[in-house]
Amino acid sequence: MSYVLIHGGATTGRYWDRVIPFLDGPALAPNLPGRLDEPGDVATMTVSDGAHAVVRQIEASPFADRDDLVIVAHSSGGLETPEVVEALGADRIQAIVLNAASVPPEGGNGFDCMQERHRGLALEALAASEASGQPIVTPKPDPERMRTTSGDELGDEDHAFAADPVRLVEDSFVVYKSPVHWSKTGGIPTTYIVNTRDRAVPPDLQREMASHLPGEPDIIDLDSGHLPAVTQPQRFAELVHAARRR
Repeated sequence: MSYVLIHGGATTGRYWDRVIPFLDGPALAPNLPGRLDEPGDVATMTVSDGAHAVVRQIEASPFADRDDLVIVAHSSGGLETPEVVEALGADRIQAIVLNAASVPPEGGNGFDCMQERHRGLALEALAASEASGQPIVTPKPDPERMRTTSGDELGDEDHAFAADPVRLVEDSFVVYKSPVHWSKTGGIPTTYIVNTRDRAVPPDLQREMASHLPGEPDIIDLDSGHLPAVTQPQRFAELVHAARRR
């Protein structure tokens, strides 16, 4: 199997650095636009922009001719996943593995995947941006608050890894406006890993989002906060390996 790892918000493809050594096949961790060396404007990035960037990086890699792809997406990386699958062709995708991933109702958007209090603040900020004509980005997360806000008590080593500027970045508000159609992934075996101690995306919200997936996804509980690829990389890789395939 070959693994394509799609990162979530406020981070980069380097989020997956600890997981990749434990995977049982080659892995590619693309950057969404405006992250590290991937060109693009974070402030104006749409879901389609993100999906196109992921597909371009896949097709420019040794994965270009592979038909054994497993797509793994974390958090808001779930927004780009259906368009990535559609562009690559469902016949090339052996499985999808989601972790606390954004799955709005069919045709919904990323705002539908937020906690209510976060959604209200984000919509207010976006409305102010659109009224002023000045694009905005999400505030860069406070590194110190990251020690507890994910739901894990990050020790010094894990905290330094997650808060490193190669991983902790600003992000788009606009991307959450884009409609998302998970119906595009119908027929592909899908696993949803629920982080049971997640504060950023509470477990009940994760289960609600998993219910929006087509078919009958496998639901797996993981005793983790929002960042298991950082705090439990070997266990996370084991769950990816165990995911149902075609």
